[in-house]
Formats: sequence, C-alpha cells, structure tokens
Amino acid sequence: MSKVLSAVAWPYANGPRHIGHVAGFGVPSDVFSRYMRMAGHEVLMVSGTDEHGTPILVAAEAADIAPRALADKNNRFIVEDLVALGLSYDLFTRTTTRNHYAVVQEMFLTVHRNGYMVEQTTKGAISPSTGRTLPDRYIEGTCPICGYEGARGDQCDNCGNQLDATDLIDPVSKINGETPQFVESQQFFLDLPALAEALGEWLDERAASGTWRPNVIRFSQNILADIKPRAMTRDIDWGIPIPLDGWRDQPTKRLYVWFDAVIGYLSASIEWARRRGDPDSWRAWWNNPDARAYYFMGKDNIVFHAQIWPAELLAYNGLGSRGGEPGEYGDLQLPTEVVSSEYLTMQSRQFSTSRSVVIYVRDMLERYQADALRYFICAAGPETSDSDFTWAEFVRRTNGELVAGWGNLVNRTATMIHKGFGEVPTAGELTDVDMSLLDLVEASFDTVGGPLGRHRFRQAIAEAMRTVGEVNKYVTEQEPYKLKDASQRDRLATILHVTAQAVSDCNTLLAPFLPHAANRVHRVLGGEGEFVPMPRIEEVEDLDSGQPYPIITGDYTPTPSWGRHPIVAGTPIAKPIPVFTKLDATVVDEELARLGLVAGAQA
Repeated sequence: MSKVLSAVAWPYANGPRHIGHVAGFGVPSDVFSRYMRMAGHEVLMVSGTDEHGTPILVAAEAADIAPRALADKNNRFIVEDLVALGLSYDLFTRTTTRNHYAVVQEMFLTVHRNGYMVEQTTKGAISPSTGRTLPDRYIEGTCPICGYEGARGDQCDNCGNQLDATDLIDPVSKINGETPQFVESQQFFLDLPALAEALGEWLDERAASGTWRPNVIRFSQNILADIKPRAMTRDIDWGIPIPLDGWRDQPTKRLYVWFDAVIGYLSASIEWARRRGDPDSWRAWWNNPDARAYYFMGKDNIVFHAQIWPAELLAYNGLGSRGGEPGEYGDLQLPTEVVSSEYLTMQSRQFSTSRSVVIYVRDMLERYQADALRYFICAAGPETSDSDFTWAEFVRRTNGELVAGWGNLVNRTATMIHKGFGEVPTAGELTDVDMSLLDLVEASFDTVGGPLGRHRFRQAIAEAMRTVGEVNKYVTEQEPYKLKDASQRDRLATILHVTAQAVSDCNTLLAPFLPHAANRVHRVLGGEGEFVPMPRIEEVEDLDSGQPYPIITGDYTPTPSWGRHPIVAGTPIAKPIPVFTKLDATVVDEELARLGLVAGAQA
C-alpha cells in the first residue's frame, strides 16, 4: 500500500465547463483514482475552482455583478456538474478560502526569503480604453519564433515556446481587439534560471523512469532551453495580496493567478486534513519521499505543471543555485508524473464558447447518461493525441458497445436467472469450457489493471470490453436458453452461475470507468447499497471565518478490492431493469441542429 496524490487541474470559474475540459482533467483523474483505491492504495484526490485573475473580472463586468458573486455562482455550478459526472474528490474546494490565502502567502514568503522571488521593472499591458491590466493570455499576436498568428502573450501553442506579450508581433487584446499599451511596472519574478539545473535534473530523472507520456516529457524538456524569469505578481485588484511591507496594502498589486492556482493542490490537501480533524495528515502525501503524486490536466497547462509548479517547490525547498531552507511545510515532494491529455475537438472544430462551438457538461448530462460520456472519453478521448467528438460516434459507441455489448450481457444473464431460478443457482461440476472462461476473466484484472496504473485508459477499457465480449461469446455458445429439460437443469445452473460470476467480475473491471452503472449492475445481481462509493456535496463554513461554500467530498473507504468477489448462491435476482439507455438515431440530427450544423458536416 502506498500514498497516492491525485492532483486534478482546477477548472476556472469564469463560466460553466464543457466536455472538452472534463476529458482532460476530470474523467481520467477519477478513473485512475478509483482504480488505485481498489488496488489498495491510500488516495488523496484534490482540486477546486480557480477564481482569481482578469478573466473573472471581465466576465463579472459583462454580467454586471461583483467578481466574488460570479465566482460563487460558477463554483456551485461546476461543483454540481462534477458530482453528477461521478468524480470522487476527497476534497474539491476553491481558491477564495482563507486557508488557501494563508498557504499561498507562506509559499511566497519562503520562496522570497530563499532568494528566488526577485523584484524587477517590467512592461505590463493595459487596455487603453479601460486602464485595466491585460493578462498575458488575453493578448494575441504573431509568434516571433515560428510566425504562428494565434500566439498568446505567455506561450505559443504552435511551437511551444514561452513568450512575453511584448515579444508578439502586432499584439491585440482578445477582449476588445484594441492594441494594448505597455507601461513600466514593478513586479516580483520567479528566478527560473536559478532553478534551471535542478529542474533539468528532475526532468531527466522523470524521463529515465519511462513512465511519462512521450509528448509531455519532450515538451517539458524543450521549454528548459529558453528559460527566463517569470512574473509572479500582477497589476490587478482581484487576487491574493503580496505579503510584504510596502506591497500588501497596494490595492492594485496581487499575486499572479497562476502562482496561486497551482499551490491549490497543497492548500486543498491541508484543508482536507483540517476538516477531518487531523491537521498534519496531509504531510503523509507531501513530505513522504515514498508517496506518489500524479497531476492531471489538458496539454495547455503542461508548462505550469512541468516547470512553474516544480520550480516553486524547488525554490520553497531551497534546492536551486541560491540554496535556502524549507518553510513551515517542510520538504515538499515534486510531481511523480504530469499526466496531460491532448485536445478534444467537436465535429472537427475546436471548442469555442464565444462561437457557440461547445457542449456544456450540464447540458450533456441532462440529456444523456453520465457513464455514456465517461465511456466515450475513456475509449476515444484525447489521451496521447487530439481526438474528435462527433454525435454519430457517441451514439454508435453508446448503442453498439454499452447497450448491445455490456448492458445486454447483464440484462440477459439476470433475466435467465430470474426466470429459471429466481436466485443465483448453485454450480455443479465445472467443465473445461467453464474453467477457461473463469480463468480468462480473472486474468483480466492484470490486463486491465496494468494499463490503468500507467494511465493507459484506452488500452484498459478496450481490454475490459474484450473480456465482456468473451463472456457474451460463452453464453452464445453454451446456449443456456435451450436447456429446458429437467435432466439438463444442473448444467443450466452451472452455466448461469459461471456467467453470473463472470458478469460480476466484469462489473468490477469496469467500475473505475462506469461507476454509476457499476452500482446499478450490482443491484441487478442482487447486491444491496452501493458497490462503489460516489461523491457528495456538503455545505461548509470557511475554516478561518470566511464565507461559506459547497465542497465535493465522499467516503471512499471501504471500497471494493481489485479482484474477484465470489458470488453467493441463493442471492435473489429480480427482473432486471436495463442499465443503459439506447439512443434514437435522430439524436445526431437533433444535436447537430442545436450547434447550427448540417447533419454529416464535420467543419
């Protein structure tokens, strides 16, 4: 048993999240966390809503409400959506808590005391019409390195190089299209060059482990080539104050949202420990060299998790060229792996809220089963390359694989047992065919679990569904529905017992991917209560006298073990209710019409 930190990217609270977002951070992290719990590890899965920065200000102004009111509204919206999707957070919190402010300020003070937070004069972008600071990501122009016209002020997604907004050719504001004005400003910079050697050694060790996805480790090592100091404060009035004399009282100087957001993994762990009445229990995941930490996100966040956050941790620990000593949190462990997914597109187009090319999580779950979306993301999602969500493929996979494959196996197994015996029958003597199936299914715990532990979700779910296919094949070939003579009853009982055991095993194999269905299948097979634990929303008070807010949490122990759970003969089996909902073919045309697309169009 080991300690496993599942650190999940923080969804930004300027609006509801779409299915492309949860394909990157949400579903993969939950599948992994559920499997690791079942495999016997102590998992701490944390995240929350990221609520500071200019985008919140811009959205709040457009809605004519205060930034905090907008954050409150979207925080609750996102919390409800993620619970509906079944994401099993130990704690999903937010960055506007007093606890988070205190942890971020302690991190800043220690990094500053160790000499890695240096004061520099820089040129910041402001909007000429409003006077508001423009964050790097709200400025676009032509990349001076590769010539890509859609480069942002912090990074070019085409060539992967870090940029400053002042580097861009013909920069414009994404908010209103005007040319930004650049003015001198005093800011604190994280001295990345002083941490470059330590970062390089850490990345080399990670590369040698062979566990990182090749695209992620290559990108992470490449960005070290042109490393330079990076601003960690901003001219803005919505954010965490800078905890230094001469700075903390300046109303328009705040810590950069990306400095504070990545610290959320630590602050959420500390909040979780405080809420359970054991304030230091978080240290078992953060100060323990034997603990493992996996960070889940989309590829646009690699730079912050493979460079900025590790650099902050190294600086806090005093492990750069300037030396230093850790602060009150002690030696903090760096990521074991940055698990980054590529982009999910929709009908061959990039998701774009402004252009209405979007499917919001809530809209999806109001019309379709959560596990149908989870299945699509696991089986066809952007694990190591961009993938495309199309309504035709969603309907095909739901009907052909979930309904006709897995759902049909569960339904016909329970129906035959209900009609023939009313309970799980006792098995007679097993034939070689029976033993072969049971052995094959039991071996699948290795062939599915191995890839799951390495974040190879496509491979894992394909192996699980291949096993489902073998069980379906067994039923078809053994033809239990033809065994109607009294002399054949013992054989019928044996076949149905073996099939019920195989179905139960397949349910365990698929539980990390399809938790809602796992609980329904459990009840179809005569089980009581939940087979796998599900998350819940709790309304809580801020631990340090701030405003109340909702959190996601859950009771995830005990959880079913990863392996065979022998079925019990005599367990009553009722007439089953279908586990999955078959989709009508008209769904494709209806959904394309909602998007303003012609049926069959891919652009």
